[in-house]
Formats: sequence, C-alpha cells, structure tokens
Amino acid sequence: MPDQNFPSINANKIRVITQVLTTALKLWLRTQVSQVSQLEVEIRASDRQILSGRIPLVSIFATHAVYQGLLITQIQIVAENIRINIGSVLKGQPLRLLETVSVVGELTIDEKDLNASISSDLLSTAFNDVLVKLLPEYFPEFQPINWQKILLDNQQIILCGIPATNSKTTSLEICVGLQLLNGHELQLTHIPIKHNQEPLLEGSHVYNLDLGSDVDIQELTLIPGKLVCCGRINVNP
Repeated sequence: MPDQNFPSINANKIRVITQVLTTALKLWLRTQVSQVSQLEVEIRASDRQILSGRIPLVSIFATHAVYQGLLITQIQIVAENIRINIGSVLKGQPLRLLETVSVVGELTIDEKDLNASISSDLLSTAFNDVLVKLLPEYFPEFQPINWQKILLDNQQIILCGIPATNSKTTSLEICVGLQLLNGHELQLTHIPIKHNQEPLLEGSHVYNLDLGSDVDIQELTLIPGKLVCCGRINVNP
C-alpha cells in the first residue's frame, strides 16, 4: 500500500522502484565479491523511506561468496539505517552508500573452503605475519611460506606449510589456539611450531591480532571442520 504522503505515486510504481533498488543492491553486493553462488536480498522500508533514499533494514543471505580470495561458505547479515543515492539509482547509475553502515550477522567457513582459499593474499599474508612476529630469526619477512593445509579443531587451528625460499623440501607445522580477547582483538595462544617434525618453538606463547575499530566480534567458535563468527562490522562508503 502506498504511503499516504505520496498520493501521486501508485502501488505499481512503488513496486517498480523497489525492484530497481533490489537489483541495484544485488549488483553492488556482487562488486564487493569476486564470486557468489547464491544471493538473496530483502529490503524492509516504507514508500516514503524508499523515495528518500533511506532504508531502515536490509537482510542478505549468501553462499560460497569469495572475498579477496577467501571463500566464505555461508553468510547471513542484517544492515540497518542505510542511506543511498536513490536519485542516481533510479536513473540507472550504480548504487552508492552515502554513510557508514553497521552490519550484524553470522559467517561460516568450512574447512574445505578454507583450504580452497589457502593461497589467497588475505590468508597467506596473515599467516606469514604471525610467523614473522613469533620467530623473526628463523622466518624473516622476506622468507614467505607456501601454506599447504589447514585443519580446524576445537578452538584450534593447525597450519602446515613449506618455506618458499628453501632449496630443500622442509615441512612446517604450527598449532594455534584461537580465543576472542575482545570485540576487535583475537588472541593466539599455545603456539608450538615444528620444523621437519622437530620442535622449533615449544611451550605456551601468546600473540594478539588487532582487527581494527570497525570490527566488533561477539562470538567466535572453532569446531572440527568449521569456523563460525558472529558480530558487527562497519561498512564505509
């Protein structure tokens, strides 16, 4: 039913505007990822809100979305208080955010999808940075690791790799306990490292990883074969 404050705009026209907006939003979402298998978008807004370019709530569900080389098995999010360039969208131009949007949701990554993403810059850079911090004398910044396999266990990640610049075939295994320290900081604990099955770093060690002020993780769960993350993130224009 059309908003009474817009008597000259009938229900059919509002439906067309909503369809155009939904299509534009899907196109914008697809520009944020390099690949997505399933994408569902639901817009909840009144006629007045749609015409003013303000959307109180958008619900998004996607499967097998690839973001910066990372394959996300499933993601379900809700974004609130969105302000967009509705006038330009109705003229066929790309959708653009006009303000920072707060997004709440749940992200799931299966072990097989994580392994399919193991060569991505996002993961390899993060893993190598941790290794350089822990053992700078053994693995300097200019000696990257070719990561071969990731295993997910109860609140634990096991990484297996081979030093890229080593002329001999050597193996590296890192066992990392993962805990949520606060909303934007992860704590990697008890990090034994084996080099060719020989202990290189033993005992209990701690490394904190700051994800930035735009991230607020409320729950992080690691179970055999799966990682689940719930929280909030700010999406900037």
